This record gives sequence, C-alpha cells and structure tokens, in this order.
Amino acid sequence: MTGWMHPVSPTSAYRAFYPAAAAASTAQRTWTPADGPMPALYLGHGAPPLLDDEVWMDQLSRWGAAQPKPTAVLMVSAHWESAPLAVSATAPGTPLVYDFGGFAPEYYQLTYPTPDSGQLADAVQALLPDGQDLHRHASRGLDHGAWVPMMVMYPLGDVPVLQLSLPTHAPDQLLAIGARLAALREQGVLVIGSGFLTHGLPFLTRETMLTGAVPTWSAEFDAWAAEAIARRDVDALADYPSAPGMPYAHPTAEHFSPLFVTLGASDLAQPIHTPVDGFAIGLSKRSLQLA
Repeated sequence: MTGWMHPVSPTSAYRAFYPAAAAASTAQRTWTPADGPMPALYLGHGAPPLLDDEVWMDQLSRWGAAQPKPTAVLMVSAHWESAPLAVSATAPGTPLVYDFGGFAPEYYQLTYPTPDSGQLADAVQALLPDGQDLHRHASRGLDHGAWVPMMVMYPLGDVPVLQLSLPTHAPDQLLAIGARLAALREQGVLVIGSGFLTHGLPFLTRETMLTGAVPTWSAEFDAWAAEAIARRDVDALADYPSAPGMPYAHPTAEHFSPLFVTLGASDLAQPIHTPVDGFAIGLSKRSLQLA
C-alpha cells in the first residue's frame, strides 16, 4: 500500500528539503533577551512519514523560521508517559528512540544528534517545588514526538532539546507544570507540547489512509477545539471527553494532554496563532503558538 503512511521513496522528500532548510537555519539569528519571552507551542508531530510530506514540512519550517532560534527546546511528547517527572538523557548525540512500527527501514536509520542539554535540565529542576526530584535518564533519547518535528524546524540539530515526561493526564496538574515552566521562556527556551489534535488511529479506514478523507469525528473535534481555544475556555478543553467526536478523536488521552502544559506555560490574555492547520490521513494537524 502506498500513500502518506507508505511513500514510494521514503525520506527522499526530506533529503530534498534539507539543503535549503539547513542554509536558512544557518542564517537564522539566535534569541536574545531583547526579543522577550519565546512562545509556548502545541504541535502535531505526525509520524515519521511527515518527513515525506512536503506541505507539512513547509508549514513547520516556516513556523520555526518566523521566530528567533531558541536557546533550547523543552519538549513534552505524547510518547513518553512516565511518573514521577523525568527528563531524557542530556549527553550530546544521545541516540534517538524509534518508538514506532510498520514503517520503511529508512525511517529507522534517521539521526538527529543534538548538543548537551544538562543546563536546561538544571533549570527545570530549579523550577520544581522544593523537595521534588527530577529523575534524569542516563540513556533515553528523543522519541519521534520530538525528533520528527525538530528535524524540520531546526534541521542543523544545533539547539539543545530535552524531553520532559508526561506524568499524568489530569489537566489541572499539567497546567500547573506548564505554569512552572513558563519562566524558561524568558531565557529563550521554546516550551513545546507535542501531540496530535485528533488521534483516532484505530478508527481510520483503508480509504482514509490512502486518500486523506477526513472522518466526521475528526472534523467535529477539530472544530470544537478550535472554538474552545479561541475563547480561551480552559474548562471546556479540560472536559474534552464530552466533546463532539469523542471517544473516536482520542480513544486514549496522551496526544491531547500535552496541550495543557502549553496552556499553562502561556499568557492566555495574549493572541493565539495557528501556524499549521489542515489534516493528514484524516487527523487534525492544528498546531498553536501562544505568547
């Protein structure tokens, strides 16, 4: 079967994309305090074949280029559910986690070495309540919820990237975690919740996978979420199990939960931008930038 999930020539689009993207990233200026706080993002990270989706790569690349290059990235990915709170390995060049199956071998050969992120881990620890330890993994690398979008947004791998585990799905606790992390933005750190606004993989049909037709439940949940976000209605978002399109849009919570870290780290009185929208294999790519 060919299509978005199984491109004819895996990774070829990324190889074609990389030279110009690398040149643009080399020229991109790095954040300074005069720029003010970096934003907080919620992005749809897709799957490895995102790296063969020219439209999606262009959207992410333009998004990354539209702001100063961050001093570091703190990423909360749907693909690392772990309590108590933990961070990934901080050593430079830590190997990636290939936490997916059924894709072409080329995706398992991709690399994304990044610089040491120990300083960011120290900064995260300093923001936690007194007495709360931050477990530091010695070997866990970035999972695809982190490295797939980062390969597009910061293709040179010159920005330290640290993952913070998703310790709960309780919106109030995630909002509180985000609120503590907000101070990092004033140091040029880009705080990102990485998920997928709809993620009903078990309910996608073969036709949807091939044609990208949007299921009703995905369209309904996307529209509901967009309206709730525009109203800054955090209470409604926290009650997402009752939203239109459920439970099909999110049979499990992990791809929606990172949104609450982003919301907690942001100032909801400020404008909210949607740099990426649309659908891929019927799932909502809607991604947000909050000040």
